[in-house]
Amino acid sequence: MVGKFTREMKCMNVEVFLDTNIVVYSFDRGDVPRHERARSRLNGLFLNQVGVAVSIQVLQEFFNVMMRKGADPVILREVTEYYMRRDVVENTCALLRRAISIQQTFQLSFYDVNIVAAAQLSGAKELWTEDLNTGQNYGGVVAVNPLLGNGND
Repeated sequence: MVGKFTREMKCMNVEVFLDTNIVVYSFDRGDVPRHERARSRLNGLFLNQVGVAVSIQVLQEFFNVMMRKGADPVILREVTEYYMRRDVVENTCALLRRAISIQQTFQLSFYDVNIVAAAQLSGAKELWTEDLNTGQNYGGVVAVNPLLGNGND
């Protein structure tokens, strides 16, 4: 099952898991500084062939947010298809169980624990997000805000 994660499978070549906000900023030009930074950082990942993963939740949220912002659904589908060719963590019962455990440990929102759980299942070392505490280790996945400084802040 290439490119898909089920149950407790991990992909060892994934370095970075992307949260929705980073994908949205890379596409949405409404906030120019964030857009440029997100686009630059993602382009760097892709050009350097860094292993990147997302989850179905990230893709659903991206599509929904961008539709509400009036983006062209045809282009959104193309962008979503592009990310679906990467490593994608599916919504499963195992993912939900992991998210519930993470919530009890870190006291995060339901949607944030799903992102952390998916990042863990992907095997990523970093979770690129603007929503979590940069530098915080969430069970083996470190939150990084790539929109700050050099992306390692």
